[in-house]
Amino acid sequence: MKVLVTGAAGMLGRDLMLAAGNAGHEVVGFGRAELDVTDAEGLARRVDLERPDVVVNSAAWTDVDGAEEAEEDALAVNGAGAGNVAAAAAEIGASVVYVSTDYVFDGTKNEPYVESDQPAPLSAYGRTKLAGEEATAAANKRHFVVRSAGLFGIGGNNFVETMLRLADGQSEVLVVRDQIGSPTYTWHLAYGIVRLIEGLEFGIHHMAAAGQCSWYDFAREIFEQAKVDCKVLSVSTEEFGRPAARPPFSALTSQREHAIGLPPWQDGLAGYLAQRKAEES
Repeated sequence: MKVLVTGAAGMLGRDLMLAAGNAGHEVVGFGRAELDVTDAEGLARRVDLERPDVVVNSAAWTDVDGAEEAEEDALAVNGAGAGNVAAAAAEIGASVVYVSTDYVFDGTKNEPYVESDQPAPLSAYGRTKLAGEEATAAANKRHFVVRSAGLFGIGGNNFVETMLRLADGQSEVLVVRDQIGSPTYTWHLAYGIVRLIEGLEFGIHHMAAAGQCSWYDFAREIFEQAKVDCKVLSVSTEEFGRPAARPPFSALTSQREHAIGLPPWQDGLAGYLAQRKAEES
């Protein structure tokens, strides 16, 4: 099978390229400089030229707080851009994967969200990602919408890197305790997505690390596994004060009979730290 990856220079995109290649698929990938998903005509030409069997759209505006001041710009990528990718794939009979987020929910359920739960995003970022889900579904019947959460991986800015960087220069960090989710290693997610595209179970799929934790708990586990001496102080979301509202509880699970489960978030963290160490040596 031939797989085309948009956003291939990003954290998840890199791992998708590797995972699809390791699974024996022919893979082509393009970063934003090579393929801009907001350019519908250029995108359609490229997809028509490559003729993939499936397009995995990992191109995204990921700056959650920045989207509050630039919602139109975020929507151009996450919403209209996603529709462009799905339409270009549909034009050649290819399926499409849109990578979405737990931030499409408002976090008031207080138990893990499943695919049939009603989205109600609190932030501009969440609204643009939900728009992307809808645009993808409208443009291509052969679509997979994969919701994941709290991504961290090699080659991109993420919470683990932020914590380790802060710990390098200070003895304590301040982390919110009242936002709970399922932080997910991109390497595990990439393999899950590759398994998904080998089937025909179209629609919405929740695919995040098993288990749940607060960002405070995650930070403590990061320092424990990395053997870093740094104290984690907890703070409420209100006290921390960020531009974009976050759901207080957005852990994900799947209600699908043949759900693709990912390893626990602690295992993802261990894998990431090991990969990070290997790349540094």
